[in-house]
Amino acid sequence: MAYIISEPCIGTVDKSCVEACPVDCIYDAGDQLIINPEECIDCGACVDPCPVTAIAHEDEVPEKWASFIDKAKNFSFDGLSFNNDFTARRNTYWRGYCLFRSAFLCYGFADHKGHKMNSIYCQNLEVAYNGNAVISDLDLKVSSGTWTTVIGPNGAGKSSLMHAILGLVPSKGSIQISGDEVSNLSLTNLAKKVAFVPQEPVIPDGMKVFDYVLLGRIHNLGFFAAESSVDIDIAEDILKKLDAYHLIDRVVDTLSGGERQRIVLARALTQKSPILILDEPTTALDISHQHEFLNLIDEFCIKENLTVLAVMHDLTSAGRYGDRVALLSKGRIEVEGVAEEVITSEIINRYFNTEVRVINDEGGPVVVPSTNSYLRRRNNGK
Repeated sequence: MAYIISEPCIGTVDKSCVEACPVDCIYDAGDQLIINPEECIDCGACVDPCPVTAIAHEDEVPEKWASFIDKAKNFSFDGLSFNNDFTARRNTYWRGYCLFRSAFLCYGFADHKGHKMNSIYCQNLEVAYNGNAVISDLDLKVSSGTWTTVIGPNGAGKSSLMHAILGLVPSKGSIQISGDEVSNLSLTNLAKKVAFVPQEPVIPDGMKVFDYVLLGRIHNLGFFAAESSVDIDIAEDILKKLDAYHLIDRVVDTLSGGERQRIVLARALTQKSPILILDEPTTALDISHQHEFLNLIDEFCIKENLTVLAVMHDLTSAGRYGDRVALLSKGRIEVEGVAEEVITSEIINRYFNTEVRVINDEGGPVVVPSTNSYLRRRNNGK
């Protein structure tokens, strides 16, 4: 008799069950973990630590697992090939399917009853500085394995929201990360759940790239402990996946803006946390490096089953990456939904106090400022 790990497994980002197993019978199969039935001693030590309820005794495997997985894998569409996209784990045609990629690519992030799990859940959240409220009565849910982008005018409270979720500023209300109240989590345990890419990362002068990336493993080290070979392998693997391994011996100060931001992302991903929070990560990048950076995050979100919460100023990019968009204004979520529902001319004009045109492109909405400057200059011969 043995326990079984089902496809909701997120062994690529969380191996709590491996740590709990007393006989090392759990193996990494690449996209998920598997239990060797010949080595399993039927102790069940791996069940409770699993954050996505993906382990059950072979005599008690929930029927809902089979139907949920079959629905995802065998779903068919006329015309476009769903199975090819599913196998490739890419979202090339998700908008054509009129579905969130997370509905199927990340289908595993549900409990055995088929209920979607929330990686981030804010309820009645309030944040104030010196008595002045910057966030009031805010509710936000981010489902596991999805990408939500927060947009809004300057001063709307976007960065304060990120900092509150990370426990960096005092707040009232409830903030839960994978079911745990942030206020009850130690910094070490919070780092195991959430990685953060800030607007302006603090990097010590003269620090080499590899030393900086290894900082992402600090939460796994005890006092006076040095990085293990596993930590080093993880850091090297992330650098290779981000096509940044050639920078490993460079000093961070000597990197270009695009290279530097890629290294900051590498440090965050090296934490191996299932949730990634980004606060305006592309502000200092040109358009080429913006798309390069966002594509990297998109790939990791899919391949590594990351949950992403990002703040972005570029409305077009916000509409072309991720699953959902939440518009924050005056400390409240005013509109939330898929990009085509949130990024419209009417909504942007109302909450940003400006005039724009929104072009419905195949890859997502494109926001264009409404201005007569070009016509005036052309007519005046300038």
